[in-house]
Amino acid sequence: MSPVTRPVLEVRDLQTHFETREGVVKAVDGVSFTLNQGEIIGLVGESGSGKTVTGFSLLGLVDPPGRIVGGSVRLNGAELVGLPDKQLRRRRGREIAMVFQDPIATLNPLLTIRQQMFMALQAHQSLSGKAMEARCVEVLHKVGIPEPAARLHAYPHEFSGGMRQRVAIAIALLHDPAVIVADEPTTALDVSIQSQILHEMRSLTAQSGTAMIWISHDLATVSSLATRLLVMYAGRVVEEGPVARVLRAPRHPYTQGLIASLPATSKPGEALAQVPGTTPSMLSLPPGCPFAPRCFKADELCTQPPPVQTADDRLWRCHHPLNTPDPRAPA
Repeated sequence: MSPVTRPVLEVRDLQTHFETREGVVKAVDGVSFTLNQGEIIGLVGESGSGKTVTGFSLLGLVDPPGRIVGGSVRLNGAELVGLPDKQLRRRRGREIAMVFQDPIATLNPLLTIRQQMFMALQAHQSLSGKAMEARCVEVLHKVGIPEPAARLHAYPHEFSGGMRQRVAIAIALLHDPAVIVADEPTTALDVSIQSQILHEMRSLTAQSGTAMIWISHDLATVSSLATRLLVMYAGRVVEEGPVARVLRAPRHPYTQGLIASLPATSKPGEALAQVPGTTPSMLSLPPGCPFAPRCFKADELCTQPPPVQTADDRLWRCHHPLNTPDPRAPA
């Protein structure tokens, strides 16, 4: 019998807008999903799809002129949207943490790893120096840092790119948060280091029950890590479902285009497939379905907002969904 899981993060109709001189950019436009204990969700889409702003919105890290204008983010049943900054800071890092894309920008080059990890611990806990050092060594060991006790006294520039990212992940793990939001943390790393970190993150979530949102434009990487996939386009989730079923039987034409563009789907010597056209400006989205100008199934009906359809733990937002499921797809 499968273990019973509980929702740790419930996002409903989340809306984050940026008010600019040219107009209002609806970077996140009605995003909803539920994240269960120990679950890994993959959030994918092209650059500008709204996935990173979604991640920042969950932690209340959107800076002006951006702001959350609507919706709900509930962490272990407690509402985060509208929470005063002081109360939000108490939860950020302790209950929900973020791993950013660039560890160089995350880590302070003037402070040792020990100093930075101690600061993170002191923000939420009152521990002795000995207890803090033991905790730091423990989490550095978990993420695969060799000789963690000695490396605590090193500076960020003394680590490779992969090791710096492991340190950033270790800092996020210090308080055993319920949720970690990882914003393309392996994008700048080589394939072998990516594989090691993905393996370690799978093991960590399995051992600790920490849930994770893995944000990436790399569908192949996400598919090897996540159990559920959310595909974003123009600030909206256009398809959601179990990873294997979405990859084998996509319902939205945009998802199909992303899958077809993977190098593994092309034969040697063939040109790589690509989604035609470019991502539209968020200031001037077409009426109705924002993907319509790039979609091979578009017609006059697509000038109207697409309906949200659901079936068998799947969701898609399309007037003309792909309705030819692959018989190999698991039930």
